[in-house]
Amino acid sequence: MDGLRRQIMRCNKVRLAVFSFATALATVTVRTPALAEQGGLPDRQQVFSIPPGDLRTALSQFSRMTGIQVIVSPDSVAGRHTNGVTGTYRAREALMLMLGGTQLTPSINGGIVALRTGPDVLPARDTDRHAALDRPNGITANAGENIVVSGYRASLRAAQDYKRNAVGMEDDILAQDIASFPDLNLAESLQRIPGITINRDSGEGRQITLRGLGPDFTRTQLNGMEVLSNTASGMDNRGGVSRTRAFDFSLFASELFNRVSVQKSYAADQDEGGIAGTVQLYTAKPFDYPGSKFVVSAQGQNNTNTSGVTPRVVAMASDRWGDFGALASIAYSEIHSNEYGYRNWGWNKVQYKPGNIGPDISPETAALLEGGTIYAPQAESPSTWWTDRKRLGATAALQYHHDRFKADIDLLYGRLSDHRDDYAIAAAGSNALTGTPIGGTQVIQSATIVGNTLEAANYTGVDQRSEHHIIDNHTDFYQAVGNFSWQATNHLKFTALGGYEESDFRQPVFDKVFMEAKNHAFGFNNLSVEPYNIYGFDLKNPDAWQLQRLDTQENSITSRYANGKLNGIYKLDQHSSFEVGGEYKDFTNGGYQYNNKVFHNIPTDTIIPDNLKETIRRSSQIDYIVGKVNGVFDYIGDPRNLNAKYLMAGTDYQVEEKTWATYAQYDLDTEVFGMRLRANAGVRYYNTDLISTGHVVTTTNGVSQLTPIVATVSRHSVLPAANMALSVTRSLLFRASVNQNVNRPALADLAAAGTLTTRPNGGTVTFGNPYLKPYKATSVEGGFEYYMQNKGFASFSFFYKDMQSFTTTQNVQIPYSQTGLPMSLLVQGEDANTIFDVSKPVNGPGADIKGVEIAFQHDFDFLPGFLRHFGINMNGTWFDGHQVAIINGVNHRIPLLNLSKWAANATLYYDTDKWGARISTAYRSRYLTSTGSNGNVGDGIRATNNVDAQAHYNVTPHVRAVISAINITNQPIEQFADLTANRTEAYTTNGRNFTFGVTADF
Repeated sequence: MDGLRRQIMRCNKVRLAVFSFATALATVTVRTPALAEQGGLPDRQQVFSIPPGDLRTALSQFSRMTGIQVIVSPDSVAGRHTNGVTGTYRAREALMLMLGGTQLTPSINGGIVALRTGPDVLPARDTDRHAALDRPNGITANAGENIVVSGYRASLRAAQDYKRNAVGMEDDILAQDIASFPDLNLAESLQRIPGITINRDSGEGRQITLRGLGPDFTRTQLNGMEVLSNTASGMDNRGGVSRTRAFDFSLFASELFNRVSVQKSYAADQDEGGIAGTVQLYTAKPFDYPGSKFVVSAQGQNNTNTSGVTPRVVAMASDRWGDFGALASIAYSEIHSNEYGYRNWGWNKVQYKPGNIGPDISPETAALLEGGTIYAPQAESPSTWWTDRKRLGATAALQYHHDRFKADIDLLYGRLSDHRDDYAIAAAGSNALTGTPIGGTQVIQSATIVGNTLEAANYTGVDQRSEHHIIDNHTDFYQAVGNFSWQATNHLKFTALGGYEESDFRQPVFDKVFMEAKNHAFGFNNLSVEPYNIYGFDLKNPDAWQLQRLDTQENSITSRYANGKLNGIYKLDQHSSFEVGGEYKDFTNGGYQYNNKVFHNIPTDTIIPDNLKETIRRSSQIDYIVGKVNGVFDYIGDPRNLNAKYLMAGTDYQVEEKTWATYAQYDLDTEVFGMRLRANAGVRYYNTDLISTGHVVTTTNGVSQLTPIVATVSRHSVLPAANMALSVTRSLLFRASVNQNVNRPALADLAAAGTLTTRPNGGTVTFGNPYLKPYKATSVEGGFEYYMQNKGFASFSFFYKDMQSFTTTQNVQIPYSQTGLPMSLLVQGEDANTIFDVSKPVNGPGADIKGVEIAFQHDFDFLPGFLRHFGINMNGTWFDGHQVAIINGVNHRIPLLNLSKWAANATLYYDTDKWGARISTAYRSRYLTSTGSNGNVGDGIRATNNVDAQAHYNVTPHVRAVISAINITNQPIEQFADLTANRTEAYTTNGRNFTFGVTADF
């Protein structure tokens, strides 16, 4: 009780700190006008197109374009260079960007600018957080004193400017141009940011974890509008078809984007949700460029686990005519990948009948095997997942920027399609090593038990099962969004957003042929780094294999999202403003799965001609016989085009959320005791109505059946937030934030339904819970950033999040009869006594997470000769957070899912105006992907370290040759079961990816 009382008091103190900090910022009244604002400059915005080069010439162009007189001594500008400025800015903002790194400081009085030698200039003032229409996404990198930087180094410097200008904690990645993003995949690029780690699938980054919180806790926005997607993994161990809130970064071609911003702090004018933070994606726009622009890129790709070269092409055309601009781009890529290695279906407690224990097993070992306390791997399986992935993306952007009115219209279409050719061989035939008890013809002849784990064993009488699996699926994504800005008066400005998007996942082909080879010797060994099996017969002998089963499946998932926002910002004076706004969101996710499993082994396996059998056609641990999918289905005649009568129970649920929100926020930009203070404080209110439809189990006269249900729940809350950035000196910046935010539960967790997955001698049942509370977190964070005259920076930050509500999972192993589900859902080999793993999400007691992030980036231009072209960009993180998992009625304190306690990134780069190269490494310690199953406490992935490299050569100022190498060390992905026992569940490799090609811009 005392512990609970202390926890409540701690939570109340944190909440009080949030409100106190917000109140303090909102009531700041003593401020000193900044020197640079005396007299002021015109506040209107205009288009600048000043190229890099001599500073004297650039200042003359600035004066002609703005009509502002600039006074500077000739000696002060002699020999100095600037990277210029391109885009739409206020005069002050453009001037600050031009002067970055020149050691010149402006003094403004009566509309006249006087330049003097001094420390590096401060970031341009910007109290308007709704200036998306006013800020170009392209690069306006600052220059060193005597070097005009470009390429990767310029991207880092421009990203540093965005970071420094932000009020809250933010990190950015920029590309100089479309088709120039620093990595082949957006997720791969994001892992370079402090606090971000990624998970991989099919040879590329897929989803991100931000500050130790998994993909469902990160909100992703595209051109200002939240974005979700539905895709699939070919590997059962990674969840198969995804139906989550998490964004899959493999959906879009990275070439379509030229800026990604990661906002780690929350402010009241941001959408609620995303406790971890928000990732903003920006596509290219015509006003990012000073005039017409045309880009074309062609590259070839190869994966060492496959053969051949596949294309990667992109083209963009952009132009502007006065106040109007238009841009169109298209990107297409195809890549082959082959992930193969070892996996099993998990680790279960098994019990052997006395007749299934061989005479050479010692009495002590036999007693353990009969006792049912030993964990054994299920269906040890060398497996192969071959994928032909095609990715198509297209964007269109229209911009109209007049003096007081601005409109941006963005259209995006993306299509990700996969053709998968998968193979596996497993001890999962009629007399299998799956489930419990073991009581067929299987006899264990030797056993190696470590602790309570059966790590190696040899058998006789085991039936092997091979699988050949063909999948075709695709995701189509559509988005149309408009951003509008109207400067009604010199003090009043309105912004608005309206948009609609849709993500459609379809998997019309999911056909699988199971062949069986009966009564053979078999052994497995999990004591080596990569587990392996031993077989007592020729796996490539077609006479040993006959048809056991045919499976067909179809999947459909559709997400629709409509969004509207309207905000008003009133400028109280030159140092502060007040804003209010409202928003409406309507999100719907629905889908279904059709499933047909037909057994062809009653009373014995069905004999098929040898010409319908083949040795697997992809790289694998071993070779073996499988059935030809098309030929076998045609020969047998089972249906492949399914309809509603094949509906898999519990998969046809729908979740709809309708949200109204409003906020008020005060923004401040002033000086306190000679230090520049930028801050905001506000409060947000939201109300969400959830409608979850599906089926639940009801029992009438002792007969269980699925009955339709509609569950309606309403949630609302008030969320305060405050952020500040204090320039302690011109180089040292201190940030602090306090806020409350929410995260809605996962879509599958909110389903008013239960789903059943069957397998030989067992399976899983997963129930949803539409009455789950949202996650709610109180966050406190702070940090220091030191900027080194635009040559680099060092930063240190810390955060703490106290989550008063946190969804956890109840997991239990029970006989099927106790699940309450109808017996009609079972398949051959299962009955009321078959043990199933049953899980259900419940409102947990809460959780917390804390962490530290450090980062350092610096150009080595202080070194002599060619060494000055080197630089380094590195960061490291430490996170610690825990939750409660309920397994078989026992509470277990485990790390938060997807949290790697340690992570580090480092990039060493070399960059000149002619060529450049970089090599990067990304490390993350082990992390959990689920709370556990079958009695295992926690399932996850072991530590990984990925190494990538890229080099480019500028053939001409407009033509660049590029070569990239991804996953140079062929880092394996190792999945494990149970935090303590650390049982190997999968060990696979993806191969190395190489890309080479040419990019041209005009």
